Amino acid sequence: MLASSLPYVTGPSVYKISDAEFQQLREFIHAHTGIALSDHKRALVYARLGRRLRHHGLESFAEYYELLTERDSDGRELVEMINCITTNKTDFYREPHHFKFLRERVFPEIHSRGVSGGRRIRLWSAGTATGEEAYTLAITVCEAFPLTEAWDIRILATDIDTRVLAHAERGEYTEEQVARIPQHLLQRYFFQGEKSNAGRVQVKPKLKEVVRFRRLNLMDEPWPMQGLFDVIFCRNVIIYFDRATQRRLIDRFTKMLRPGGYLMLGHSESLVDGGGRLRHMSQSVYQYLGNP
Repeated sequence: MLASSLPYVTGPSVYKISDAEFQQLREFIHAHTGIALSDHKRALVYARLGRRLRHHGLESFAEYYELLTERDSDGRELVEMINCITTNKTDFYREPHHFKFLRERVFPEIHSRGVSGGRRIRLWSAGTATGEEAYTLAITVCEAFPLTEAWDIRILATDIDTRVLAHAERGEYTEEQVARIPQHLLQRYFFQGEKSNAGRVQVKPKLKEVVRFRRLNLMDEPWPMQGLFDVIFCRNVIIYFDRATQRRLIDRFTKMLRPGGYLMLGHSESLVDGGGRLRHMSQSVYQYLGNP
């Protein structure tokens, strides 16, 4: 049972969020992002969105809802709201079995296909956050297919949060963040920071050139991408959606895969419904078999 209101303290002011205000906001968030917020996420909502109330000098969450629904003509506040409400957690080589599967199974298949033509590789990191997953993909594919061999390699990296995408495009990380990267790969693909940048690293241009970062709301229809992907990573994203939204997304991801392509989910996620078109291959790895 929800309390009738909870306080959010911001310096001199105290905000409260009522049951009705919380319900309005979570319905709005679900409609625009697909994120399903349970009752116990109420504290997260008023803590994160309380920042926006303070930014605008608003007195209540009802006023903020009015701003979103009636006075946000250019959609800027919607973007800021989404940035506040999304959760971004990623690491280099997170869930390493996926990259092992790429090296041992997926990339040999693509290489064999390329022998007869079609030296084209397309990967998608959906929900890329601050870019660690996309750059790990880029390192893995570049090690398997040296750029000198004239393979056409492109990685699309998307997220709904504009702030994390800006971080990803900069490609700057601390030494602690890149600790999982083998030293020889770190030297090959990253610059070491010096002087005021000591303790930090920067992704080298040759790796950045492989990746394109774009803002994408997975709820948007249609998606703007053309062509089919060999591999789609969507890890630890669909856990934030309800079952109906998960089913729709899995169906849409499947339609974006070439026959024989792979969908990789997070370790805590399971396939909701592949319509008989997806075959389980390994831990949270599914292969698209084509339309039945």
